[in-house]
Amino acid sequence: MKKKEAAHTSNGAMTIHNRLPVLRAERGLSRQDLADAVGVNYQTIGYLERGDYSPSLELAFRLSDYFELPIEAIFAREPFKPLSKERYHAAAG
Repeated sequence: MKKKEAAHTSNGAMTIHNRLPVLRAERGLSRQDLADAVGVNYQTIGYLERGDYSPSLELAFRLSDYFELPIEAIFAREPFKPLSKERYHAAAG
């Protein structure tokens, strides 16, 4: 079985995918609301969401604590499958 290689940005850094826009939308939060809650600038949230910036371990833990989710439910090295696909395929199989 061939292992997938992780995607990298133009500067060679590994691309980190996230579910921050979905999590914000579910809770009705603006970027500013989330930024205030975790102690960063609202632009940092935008950079994270677009994949322009990878969070520090400390910031990843703050976001995990805020959303009460494990870090791996928020961030991943590979793109997330749509939640509906994960949920309904898991229930059917």
